[in-house]
Amino acid sequence: MKKLSLDKILQSQGFGSRKGCRDLIEEGEVSIDGVVIQKWKTEYQPEGLVFQVFDETWEYREKVYLVLNKPSSYECSRKPTHHPAVLTLFPQNMEWRDVQPVGRLDHDTTGLLLLSDDGAFIHAQSSPKRHQPKTYIATTAEPVTDALIAQLLSGVQLIDESAPIAALVANKVSDNEIEIVLEQGKYHQVKRMLAAAGNHCSALRRVKIGGLQLADLALAEGEWRFLSADELALLQG
Repeated sequence: MKKLSLDKILQSQGFGSRKGCRDLIEEGEVSIDGVVIQKWKTEYQPEGLVFQVFDETWEYREKVYLVLNKPSSYECSRKPTHHPAVLTLFPQNMEWRDVQPVGRLDHDTTGLLLLSDDGAFIHAQSSPKRHQPKTYIATTAEPVTDALIAQLLSGVQLIDESAPIAALVANKVSDNEIEIVLEQGKYHQVKRMLAAAGNHCSALRRVKIGGLQLADLALAEGEWRFLSADELALLQG
């Protein structure tokens, strides 16, 4: 990777327009290795570069791959209608570099949500051809029965679908909780499947995508972090 001027590096990381980044540098708000840099024309090798903006430390990333433990009452949309957008849970530079949710969770659904500014990654993870299994824990209004599990595994008919849709896995977690694993990502799918099977979903949490498990990430609701290379590999299976 060739060297880039510091203003270009900051712009690529979402810290504003080129002029805005030059202003940050000239105003002494950017440092590298504890040294304030005020010449925006100075060139650096971006790969692996660690820098500080407003005393917060960042590492250069050509693309970002993020995971959020999504809380309830947030919308997976850049133009939310009734609730705040999930991007408000992130530093503003993530929005400026066009980070987007990978797929969507309903505003009242919690749990594992991926975000990225890598269009190819978003497309690959969202594509129905990928058959990426996703695991949900649903809280049900009525008790979980063997008959409910059997219906979900054999397939239920949803409105506007040409054929019944079945869960890959359906397991009773507790009297009113059920684990459901799906390959598809259809609109309100878990809620609609439970309704079609004669029950009702009162709460929903996504706990796993591919081999990536929410329980292994040590994230409280509303917390996020960058995915490691090993964690990204769990999504490639």
